[in-house]
Amino acid sequence: MTDVATPGDAPPIVIIGGKGGVGKTTVAAATALTLADAGRRTLVLSTDPAHSLGDALASRLADRPKRVAPRLWAAEPDADAAVRARVGQVTDDAYAALPRKIMPAVQRHLETASNAPGMTESALNDVFIEYLERVPRDWDHLVVDSAPTGHLLRMLELPALLTPWVRGLARQRERAVDADRFATGVLGTADEADDPLLARLHARRRRLEGAADRLRTEATVHLVVLARHMVLAESARAATSLTSAGFVLGDAVLNQSPSESDSTWHELAREQLGVPGVVELAAADSEPIGPERLRALGVALTEGGFPRGDHRTSTTNR
Repeated sequence: MTDVATPGDAPPIVIIGGKGGVGKTTVAAATALTLADAGRRTLVLSTDPAHSLGDALASRLADRPKRVAPRLWAAEPDADAAVRARVGQVTDDAYAALPRKIMPAVQRHLETASNAPGMTESALNDVFIEYLERVPRDWDHLVVDSAPTGHLLRMLELPALLTPWVRGLARQRERAVDADRFATGVLGTADEADDPLLARLHARRRRLEGAADRLRTEATVHLVVLARHMVLAESARAATSLTSAGFVLGDAVLNQSPSESDSTWHELAREQLGVPGVVELAAADSEPIGPERLRALGVALTEGGFPRGDHRTSTTNR
């Protein structure tokens, strides 16, 4: 017999990940709707540039959160707008820190960098952190419909990876500010006012460190898999990388389970992924699109004890 999860069991941050095409978006939408129906203020956010969350919810979504059901909001961030905002921020900082004569070259470099895939991921990560910081003030739960596995890993690791870079920039700026203050002090015109750019760099460092810490202490990653050896193999590599980075893995979801009576794939998924349990979803006759179909899927997930905040106490759904 299995424990049945209640909304209080769900962690503040629920991340649904896995290989492309396994049903992550559907599971994320059903999980978010179930939490909202249970009285929890929930935001479901797509961090995949190829959005399909609106299709699953049968709702036209926008860049900013839109209320799609009682206590449920959903958003599909505009990747291009996020990149433009990021480039604008970097440009402003460059104008504050660099000589005007080199700014044309800097702007050309930023225009080139804005087309790089890494810039899109970094910009969407800023959007993700923005909403992360609004939990639990504005929402009780943030459910993330993540990009495919590789993007998920980079998204989760990015705050920790960027923190040393920001620290380095801050140290360089501190040395420049100290030199400026020494020169002006010799001339008798030293200004001890805080440096705005340095303040922004330190604020960004603190923000990234805070996000990285919350992802490790308040988030649970649930991998969605199919009964296919290649899918399990890729997901197993992702699971190893996630746990090595310090993230908590919750129960996996075996989507489109071939047979409720056959536990072979169930046990194989649990063993290869190293997860505490596996919740099985039987193959549906048609796509679960729209709130009513998603609610039925949510019931099946909840009966399996999904999602759970403390993975150490979860039990396997058989």
